[in-house]
Amino acid sequence: MLNDGYGFKNIYLATGYTDLRRGIDGLSAIIRLQFHLDPYDKNTLFLLCGRRSDRIKALLWEDDGYLLMYKRLDNGAFNWPRSADEAIEISEEQYRMLMQGMEVIAKRPIVELKDPPKAM
Repeated sequence: MLNDGYGFKNIYLATGYTDLRRGIDGLSAIIRLQFHLDPYDKNTLFLLCGRRSDRIKALLWEDDGYLLMYKRLDNGAFNWPRSADEAIEISEEQYRMLMQGMEVIAKRPIVELKDPPKAM
């Protein structure tokens, strides 16, 4: 389920570090209070990562309760954005890239020039 990302209305990355010892109540409180998002939003997947980048937790509200998922990689690490303290919405394609170990949010994004140089 955590590899394909199909069927989710929204997917959010909680950037920065999260204490993964927290359970459902603690993680939903972080989503609500720190990121100002609704943890009860149906078909919305919230992804959180701790200091060790080889494991993540995912929180998903279903009609009758929460589904808490935990993924630990045997080899490698997730390229998790650590700089900002916000939740970033990503697409299903970016989600699949993240699950494959690729970088989703560029650390040094390419800046687009406002006025490109004129050719002579």
